[in-house]
Order: sequence, then C-alpha cells, then structure tokens
Amino acid sequence: MVRVREQSHLTASGEIDLERWLQQLPLAHRLDEQELLLSACVLAREAGSLPGRDVPDWARESDCFVTGLDIAQILSELHVGTECLVAGILYRAVREERLQLDTVGERFGPGVRNLIGGVLRMAAISDLKTQVDSPVLGQAHGQKDNIRKMLVALVDDVRVALIKLAERTCAIRAVKNDEERRWPIAREVFDVYAPLAHRLGIGHLKWELEDLSFRYIYSDAYRKIARLLDGKRLERDRFIARVTGELTRVLEQAGLQFNISGRAKHIYSIWRKMQRKGIGFSQVYDIRAVRILVPEIKDCYATLGLVHGLWRNIPNEFDDYIANPKENGYRSLHTAVIGPEGKILEVQIRTSQMHEEAELGVCAHWRYKGSDSSGGMASSYEEKIAWLRQVLDWHEETGDSGDVAEQFSFDLAQDRVYVFTPNGDVVNLAQGATPLDFAYHVHTEVGHHCRGAKVNGVIVPLTYSLKTGERVEILTSKQGSPRRDWLQSGLGFLRTSRARAKVQQWFKAQAREDNIDAGRHLLEREFRRLALTSVDYRRVADKVNMATVEDMFAAVGAGDLSSATVLNAAQSLVEKRPEPQLQVARPGSGPVSRSQIKVQGVGNLLTHMAGCCKPLPGDAIVGFITQIRGVSIHRSDCARLLKLQETSPERVIEVAWGESPRENYEVDVAIEAYDRQGLLRDITGLFANARINVLAINTQTNKKRHTATMRLTVEVPDLGALSKLLERIDRLSNVISVARVSE
Repeated sequence: MVRVREQSHLTASGEIDLERWLQQLPLAHRLDEQELLLSACVLAREAGSLPGRDVPDWARESDCFVTGLDIAQILSELHVGTECLVAGILYRAVREERLQLDTVGERFGPGVRNLIGGVLRMAAISDLKTQVDSPVLGQAHGQKDNIRKMLVALVDDVRVALIKLAERTCAIRAVKNDEERRWPIAREVFDVYAPLAHRLGIGHLKWELEDLSFRYIYSDAYRKIARLLDGKRLERDRFIARVTGELTRVLEQAGLQFNISGRAKHIYSIWRKMQRKGIGFSQVYDIRAVRILVPEIKDCYATLGLVHGLWRNIPNEFDDYIANPKENGYRSLHTAVIGPEGKILEVQIRTSQMHEEAELGVCAHWRYKGSDSSGGMASSYEEKIAWLRQVLDWHEETGDSGDVAEQFSFDLAQDRVYVFTPNGDVVNLAQGATPLDFAYHVHTEVGHHCRGAKVNGVIVPLTYSLKTGERVEILTSKQGSPRRDWLQSGLGFLRTSRARAKVQQWFKAQAREDNIDAGRHLLEREFRRLALTSVDYRRVADKVNMATVEDMFAAVGAGDLSSATVLNAAQSLVEKRPEPQLQVARPGSGPVSRSQIKVQGVGNLLTHMAGCCKPLPGDAIVGFITQIRGVSIHRSDCARLLKLQETSPERVIEVAWGESPRENYEVDVAIEAYDRQGLLRDITGLFANARINVLAINTQTNKKRHTATMRLTVEVPDLGALSKLLERIDRLSNVISVARVSE
C-alpha cells in the first residue's frame, strides 16, 4: 500500500485525520479553500469504497483516497493553487472510474474537470506496452521522441503536467519492492518525466526522479557510486564543516546576510558526468560543494569576490547563470576553487528567490507572476501558458548523455497529432488526419483493405479527425480494395498527400478499360446528379489537357484526375464569360443602360432567375424577354423554355454569366430514402454544417413502400458547393437517391 509520507496526521487507530493532514500542508489556505479541500478528501474517501475499474498500473493494490493525499502533498510542496490540489486528490478516483468526471465538474467546477481530463489524456503514455526507442512504421524518429512530442501536444495547462509529475513521483516511490512493475515505470520516468521536470525547472522533483529511476535501471552502477560516496562521507562532512567555518568568518566581516549549507551531489548526476567526460569517480570534483544564499543580486557578486579572495579559483570553471540563465530559468553563480587541504570545492551563490525558483521551477515563477486562485487567472494565465510552451522546448535532457533529442517547438507539435497503434506504438501524423490516413501510414495493404476503424474502442467514420492521445484500430477485409470516393477531397476521407498517392498508385495499376468504365460512370453520375445534361465531353477533355475523352475517363478512373477538376472545367465552358457582367445581346443592338444586373443589348431590362428551372452559375443559360418582369433567365435544357421557343422564338435571346454573379442562388433538391427515425434531422444537419440556407421543405411518406420523398429549396453559391452537398447526403444511411431537380 502507498502510504502518505508524513504520518503525524494519523489517529491512534491508524485512521487519517483530515483536519490535521490539512494543517500539515506547506502552504496556509483560506477558510473557504480549506472547506473545498476537505470536501474533495471526503469525496475521494467515499469513492474508495465504490466499485471501479481495475487499472493495471502501480496503484492497483492501493487506496485511491490515500494515493490522492500523496499526490496532493507533493503538489502542495510545489506551491500550486487550491484548484490544482483538488484535481490531484480526485484524480485516482476518476482514473479508476469510481467517480465520473462529469460528477466532479458539477461539484468542483469546469477548472478541476479540465485538469483531471488533461491528466487522463496524458495517462495514455503510461499505458504503452513498450518503451523501445527504435523508429516504427517507417517513421523518421524513435518512440521516445514521439512520446515527448505527444506530451507537448496534450498539455494546454502547465498544471496538468504538474499533477502528472506528482503522480509519477508517487508511482516510482511505490514500486520500491515490486520487481515486476519497477523497471517499466523507472524506464518511463527516466526517458520522459525526469526530463520534463528538468525542462520545467523543478529541481525538487527532478533529482528524486532521476536518482530513483537510475537506481532501478542501472542498479550496479548506482550501488557502486553509493558505496564510494558512503566511504568518503565522514571525510566529506569534516571538510564541509571546515569550509563553512572559514566562509562564515569572511562573510560576517563583510557585513553580509547569508545562509550556508553543504550541497549533496546526486548519484545520477555523478554518473552522468563520469560518462560524459570519460572520467573516474575520484575526478568528479564537485562532490564537495557548498551553497550560499544571500538577499540580493549585488550580494551574489560581492560574495563571489570574497570566495575568490579566500581561495584560488580554477580557470574555465566559472559559470554566470544570473547574467545568462539556463533555458529552464535556472539562475545562480557557479565557481570551483582549490579549497582547504588543496581539495577542489564547488561553490554555488544565489539569492533566496533564485533558490526557490531552482527548487520549484515553473511553480515559483507563478508565485512571482500572481496568485493561482480562480479569481485572478485572466492576464497572468496566458503568460503561464506561454512560459510552459517555452520550457517544453525539449532538447539535450533526455535521460542519458548519448541520446540528444532533436529540438522542436510547441507550435510545430501543435501542427501534428500523435496517436497509438493497438500495440502501443506512437504514430506521428499531420493535423486533421483520418483513420484512413493512419491505415496507409501503418502499411499500404492495411489502407487498401481498410473497411472501418475504431478509436478508443468505438467505431468511427473513416472521415473522423484523429486527436492526440487516441488509440486507433483499423478494421480490414480480405477482399477489400480502395474506393474512388476516397480521392474526392470534398468528402474528407484522405487528408495527407502520402495516403492519397498510395490510392492513386493502386488505381493506376488497374486495367485501362476498367479505369475508363469507372471514370465514365463517376462523371456521368456526377453530371446527372447536378442536372447538367448538355455537357460536351470532347471540349471538357480538351480543357483538362487530355487528348481524347477516353483518356479523360481513364485518368479519372485511375485517380490521376479528380472529378472536381473535370466539373470545374465543364462549368468554365458552359459559363461563356466574355464580359464581367451578365450580358443580354441581340444582333444589331448596341450597349444601353443598366438595371440590377448590368445588361447590354435591348434596353433597360431587369433580369430574374426563372422559378421553373432555377439556374445556377455554371449552367448553360438562355434569356426570354417577358412582358412585365424583364428578361427571365432559364437553363438551356429547361422544358418550359423549349415550349416558349416554339411559340415566341423572337423573344429568346443569348445571355451569359458574368464574373460577379449573385452571392446565392435558389435550387431544388429531391431526396428519396427508406424512412427512419431522425432522417430529416440528419439531412438538415448536413445543410446546417455546410452553412447552406434551407428555404422550404416538402416531405411525403409512402407507408406501403416505407419510403420518404423530400423536396427542398435551398440557397447555394455555385455548382461546386451543390456537388459536395449532394455527395454527403448520398452517403447518409437509408438514402436511395439525391439529385438536383431540373423541373
């Protein structure tokens, strides 16, 4: 069982006295904050007796309540706010599903809910089955690099990272006597979380995480250095006492306020220095070290002068991290001198504030930026997030001297998503990638045979946008093959060029005759759906730089040419745009005046779109001069226009679309589907998502055939928008057909 480190809050019977525990926390809390913390503790204690999910991790035999107190104790030492402490207390109960996240949100607010939700997303990293660092699935970088980038992409609030660090600290303390779980937890801490603590500047946790993980992974090296340190402990303590006495005398004479302490050298840092410099233990000089704390920066440099006046300094062993702070914000003066008995001594000099920053890192930074209480987070919160993004700019500190990760920025990480395979490997994809993109990234054949996908165990559409931290499983079929719909950009199946190229390559390999038939079918279906009945395929083929119509069909069928490109070419041909406005012309007429749409030809005539065929920009059109409403614009294949041409051919005139048509045009759409509950809601939802206005809906149901026929009047900007909309409606379940109505 994990035990809370301080035991003075236990009653005689071994129960936890929450009032006493609260008083032991390093920071004092207001009365309302104390009540909030006690309420969270009581809820966590009650949750411990509720049924939950068996989480196969370090705390599976522990009590979520005791673990929550342990996490909160560590967070309190980092000087975080009450909201973060509440999230730490309740995290394990939510992780074990003894408490629902929504319940926590209702009781403690969205801030606590979001913090716990963020830590749960990070917990996916702890669920990895392997921590190998070799590249997988053809990726350029190893798994450690992807995991670190995933961490950056997941964290949008620095407090989430702090709670996770506290939880990992509890974990590595808890597995001291558990050989089965000790190594994987130590490996993860060593590779991911100790570097994270370093980048956040939290030396308070960094050193403990490094030493414990090093102890479990490299036990022989750890024990050897520990024995050498123990063997020289008495000599080192005597030497430090002599150094402290001499420094005290000199600093007091100078009238400085100060505090001197011996600085313990951590075992991992000794080993790392030995490995990096290729030296033995006896050559690690800063094993003997002292730290001097003074009130102000000017006192730091005054103290440095006194130290160098007392003992001779070693050339090239002085670092001024006050003038040039480390990237994680660390500030101090470091110097090495030849001290008493001719032994080398390291001296660190800093202010008390710098020391607190060195111990607490980002947490100390918060204290000097302002309070973390929920009432005062507006302006300083953005500064904290910006600071987090700077310190999470990983490089160098990756756990061992031979593994230097490539530097990357937070913004770059935000342009990628990092998802898990079922085996626990991390895959790095472009932002907005779909399960189908993921399938082709895993293997070309997996993509070709893909027929569905599960995300976190739930079936999702192949157009679903993946999010960082999700686990993706591809469902395949032995007889499956790519579909040409996947190449239509408007449908959103593929969003990476790599996956699109693999699908195109597959279709290129198919027989030319099959591609011709497939391309012809695809284009005919598209033009028929849009009610474009007067398309000259030969002219369209010329427009898209194809020698013959069959070449155009074959290119569409093979995926080399998109149907959208052909549609755009067809529109440009039927639009006939010689002038930048809608023109009305009659032989022998000159240009005259203007109306709502600029007219050239037969006088000051108004124009309007005919209600019978409702032409759209891109349709071939003809004008008819009415007696009252000016020129009525019809589609050239409109049945009513054909009758008018027979009865009054002299009133039929040529017209063409201009470059600036009206913003939206009315069009009628007919849908036939097998009736089901929610059908109308799904259809109107597609219109709403596409931001297309629905002007009228008429629905009729055939109870014998169990079908529904709908006719909708909508406003669309052009044929391209209409094409995408009709394709999406056609993909809805139970839809039999959907098409533009020509009459």
